Amino acid sequence: MSSIAFDAYIVDTLMRDLILHFERVRRESSTRTTSSAGPHGIERYLQAEEKGRLIQSLKAYLADRRFDGTAVFNRRYSLEDMIALILRHLLADAARSFGPMPSRVVVGRPVHFSNARNEADDEFARSRLLAAVTRCGFEEVVFEYEPVAAAYSYEQTLQRDELILIGDFGGGTSDFSILHVGPDVRRRGRTKQDILGSDGVAVAGDAFDPQIIRNLVAPRLGMGSDYLSPPNKFLPVPSWPYERLERWHHLSFLNTAKNLEMLERVKKTAVIPERLEAFVHLIQGELGYQLHEAVRRAKFELSVQRETVFEFNCAPVSISKKVLREELEEWIEPEVRLMAACVDRLLDATGVPPSDIDHVFLTGGSSFVPAVRRIFVDRFGLPKITGGEELTSVATGLALRADEQWA
Repeated sequence: MSSIAFDAYIVDTLMRDLILHFERVRRESSTRTTSSAGPHGIERYLQAEEKGRLIQSLKAYLADRRFDGTAVFNRRYSLEDMIALILRHLLADAARSFGPMPSRVVVGRPVHFSNARNEADDEFARSRLLAAVTRCGFEEVVFEYEPVAAAYSYEQTLQRDELILIGDFGGGTSDFSILHVGPDVRRRGRTKQDILGSDGVAVAGDAFDPQIIRNLVAPRLGMGSDYLSPPNKFLPVPSWPYERLERWHHLSFLNTAKNLEMLERVKKTAVIPERLEAFVHLIQGELGYQLHEAVRRAKFELSVQRETVFEFNCAPVSISKKVLREELEEWIEPEVRLMAACVDRLLDATGVPPSDIDHVFLTGGSSFVPAVRRIFVDRFGLPKITGGEELTSVATGLALRADEQWA
């Protein structure tokens, strides 16, 4: 793989799960702040005695004009600074294996950024992402829609030209494109007319996990139960602490004396005090990551079988419950409906009837979820649905795009 193609690959891989961890390293005579990114950042966060600050899914804030940065250990970082810092970590790792990085790069982007309400917001997000990438020394930056990149990867398997629909399901967005691909298209040179249309919605796999937490986990930690409040009045256990469960690293925000004192007070008169006790233990033990790994495991198992047992055991927290695929599909039905509406909107906008689509190529982790696949089976028929390299096709397509751009 050429260095240019490798750049395209690594930038997309990182952009799909932007994780940055800051921690303080104490020495005999000084204290300094250090950072790590990606999976290594999660490892450092979990191993650190002093947890520091973990920031995840930064790309989701690119279109949000209200969020321009944050303070970490009394130093302010802009959003562009933090994304650039993650990229520098990744590029340093790449340089150790491949040598100096070139000055040109292809960067994947969603059709519509999360929190973008209009075209102006999308352009604002793109400009911020461009600023972050150029801060890393890149002089020429080309953006490509992620579903279009996936199409270039799929195209490598074709012996003839096709009109295809690509469904790319990332962590925060689901994106769709209808375009012509194939050996003749590549040979004559691609044109703007080959891409008939693209659309996207800010709903994807990250929206499924909170539904499992909300419906399966939180009730077994006390949400929805009651406690006795003076003067002898039963009230529901406050629900706001359970919202922190929906992002595993947000659980640390509850680990304060004030919050724990409130939960202990509620526990004393709770109808089911052992559930509140388990919740407090989960918070104090910083067990959010382990909990979410159990959630992801159950989600995966329900993608390949009709039922599973959700297991999370970390005494005194012990949850074991059979879960049916039908239950999960009921929980995520609003999100799936939004995805389906986006597909229909794209078909209407392009005027392409489903019968004209030769194949539907689905990629990304959530493309395995049966309820998601059913969107396309219902509209195009099972024989037209295909996939492959679901976790790497976009990155591979960006590498191919870079090769075409600068070959």
